[in-house]
Amino acid sequence: MNNLLAGVLPQEGGLVSPGSWKYSAAVYLCGLLTLIGVGYGVHSIVVGHEHTFGVTRDVPWGILIAAYVFFVVTSTGLCIVSSVGHVFGFKNFNPIAKRAVFLSIATIVAGFLVIAFEIENSWRMPVGNVIGANPTSNIWWMGTLYGAYLFFMMIEFVMLQKDQHRTATMFGLAGLLTGVVAHSNLGAVFGLLNGREFWHGPYMPIYFIASAAMSGCVAIIFFTYLAYRANGWKMSDDMKRSMEGVAKMGALMMAVILFFTSWKMITGITGNPPGKYTAMMALLNGPYAINFWIGEIALGMIIPFILIMAVRGRNMRVLFIASLAGMIGIFFMRYDLVIVGQLVPHYHGMGLVDYPELFTYMPTFHEIIITLSGIGFCGFLFLAGEKLFRGHLSEDH
Repeated sequence: MNNLLAGVLPQEGGLVSPGSWKYSAAVYLCGLLTLIGVGYGVHSIVVGHEHTFGVTRDVPWGILIAAYVFFVVTSTGLCIVSSVGHVFGFKNFNPIAKRAVFLSIATIVAGFLVIAFEIENSWRMPVGNVIGANPTSNIWWMGTLYGAYLFFMMIEFVMLQKDQHRTATMFGLAGLLTGVVAHSNLGAVFGLLNGREFWHGPYMPIYFIASAAMSGCVAIIFFTYLAYRANGWKMSDDMKRSMEGVAKMGALMMAVILFFTSWKMITGITGNPPGKYTAMMALLNGPYAINFWIGEIALGMIIPFILIMAVRGRNMRVLFIASLAGMIGIFFMRYDLVIVGQLVPHYHGMGLVDYPELFTYMPTFHEIIITLSGIGFCGFLFLAGEKLFRGHLSEDH
């Protein structure tokens, strides 16, 4: 075990000490937030979700599902970004590879933490996936594929730390392929539900992959900037070129997602399709219009795209602001996708007076705290990783 750790943990260079009280305060804050969220999650399991969560029989998926989707989408995107360099050989992306691989692990683990408390009996998640295997279920495949994906990414990271790049490339490719399949399957979980018109359609798996690439670009810019501030380092020219390349790739994917979103709007309102039109109008000028126009469109795509193109990806502070806006906007994308797709009653076309035109959902304090604990846990892993792995020695990769 000691020999293994000696090979994985760097022996010199990088971040030797926390460096400032701000770093230590951030670590303790993220850890405390995680513990508080876990406490609220355990309380929800003990007393029952019906007493602590805002989900209902009509709207069974809430903000915790949206947070889970946010984390796993980001994880897959980070895997895609990391593979551009050390799997496919684009050397400009090499400096961000180790950190991207580590963050892909941190984000999916944070997603598992959140989904564990969304499932009322958390032990069913690993146990049921093994003894209750159901290959005809997309959700079973989701758990199986993401488990394999996490395994491959962990081995890849260990091999990168041990400078065994040939083996790391093999596991990186396996992780990439598994992650893409898992993620397209996650899109199919939504897209194959023909009873939910807002979700139903063949474009969902493709949309999920494209949005993952965008999320990965935004996330690695965000965390790399924070890492260099925490480490007290000045970015080398190689790292700046890497960040520039990632930023331009992210801007391209924002344009692609804007294209997807535009056609989703057009197909959702043209001809007044049953169910889909009502859900789309809830986004465009209904109760979720602010989420859509300010969160998804402005923060998630327009503002980051303009900022990145204005500086051509070369101003790190501007890129950080763009990535921060993008991260917030992407969370709104996941939230709106999950929630709005459930708001239209199944009997909307039958004129039954007992059903409203739209169901309502409001996350409870328990759900919000558990969601924040996922964010806090991801932040804790990021900060701990920067110290434990000495800033991932990115300049040496």
